[in-house]
Amino acid sequence: MSDKKVFFTGGAGFIGMHVIPILLERGYSVRLYDNMGRGDRQRVNELLETGKVELVEKDVRYGGAVREAIRGCTHVIHFATVSINKSIADPHESIDINMTGNHNVFAAAADEGVERLVFASTASVYGDPERLPMHEDDTLAPLTPYCISKRAGEDLLGFYQRQKGLSWNALRFFNVYGPGQKIEAYYTSVINHFIQRLRAGHAPVIDGKGEQSMDFVHVTDLARSVVDAMESEQSGKPINIGTGIDTSIATLAKILIDAVGVDVEPQFNERDVLVSRRAADITRAKEMLGWEPTITVEQGMTELVRASDPAAGK
Repeated sequence: MSDKKVFFTGGAGFIGMHVIPILLERGYSVRLYDNMGRGDRQRVNELLETGKVELVEKDVRYGGAVREAIRGCTHVIHFATVSINKSIADPHESIDINMTGNHNVFAAAADEGVERLVFASTASVYGDPERLPMHEDDTLAPLTPYCISKRAGEDLLGFYQRQKGLSWNALRFFNVYGPGQKIEAYYTSVINHFIQRLRAGHAPVIDGKGEQSMDFVHVTDLARSVVDAMESEQSGKPINIGTGIDTSIATLAKILIDAVGVDVEPQFNERDVLVSRRAADITRAKEMLGWEPTITVEQGMTELVRASDPAAGK
C-alpha cells in the first residue's frame, strides 16, 4: 500500500482532519492541497511531522498548479469549496472557486488516470425535498450558487467518466457535526447556539413549533464514508451520507438540555416558519460502500457537549 497517494483538496478543514488519520491508518500517504484560508494550521503541522503528509498551499482555481500537484497520486478526494452562506453573499467568488476548481481537479484526475476520485457533494442539491427519506434519484432543485455548483460537479464527473473513464463517487453529505467544528458552520450553528445558552442557564429559543428537522451525521461516521467511497468496488453514482433519521429542532433542544444537565424547558417563539425537513435514504451507501452510521444523535450530541465543556478538562 505504500505507493498509494491521495491528492486531497480542502483537506485541512473540519472534515478533512477526521479523514486523514483514517487514510494514514490504511497505509496511504497524503498530498494536501489547500489555500489554508479556513484550514487548521496547527493540526496540519502535526500531520506533516508524520512524514506521510505533505502540504501544497495553493488555490484550486490555478489549473496548472493542480495538474502539477496531482501528478504521482493514485487517488483524489475533492473537498475544496466556498461555503453555502458565503456563496449567497458573493456568488462571483463561489462560482469561480467551486465551478473552476471542480473542473481543474476533475480534468487533471482524468488525464492522470487516477484509480478513484471522491467528490464532496451535498444534500442541498435536492432543494426542498418532495418526500422523505430523500433518495438519490429524486428531483434535484438546488437553490444557491454553492448547491448549483455541487450538482454541476456531479454532472461534470459523468462527462469525464464517459470521455476518459474516470472512476468516481459523489457523496451527498447531510448535516455533519462533531468536535472541532467552527461555531458558525451553516447547518449546525444551531447546536452551538443552544449549548451556549444552556451553559449560561438560559432556555433555548425555537422559532415556530420546532418542527424543522435535519439529518445529523457525526463527523467520525462521515469521515469513514469518504475512505469507503475511495476503496469501494462500485462507483459512478451520487450517494447519500446521513443517518436516515430526521431530528426536529424541538427534539434536538431536548437532547442538548439532557446532555448539558440543566433544568429548563425550550421556549417557542410563535411565528410562521417555513418548515423544512431532511432525512437521507441511505440504502445506496449500504449497498455500494458497505457503510452505515454507528453513532446515534443522542450519543454524538452528548459527546459533543462533553468535549466542548470548558470545565471537563479540569
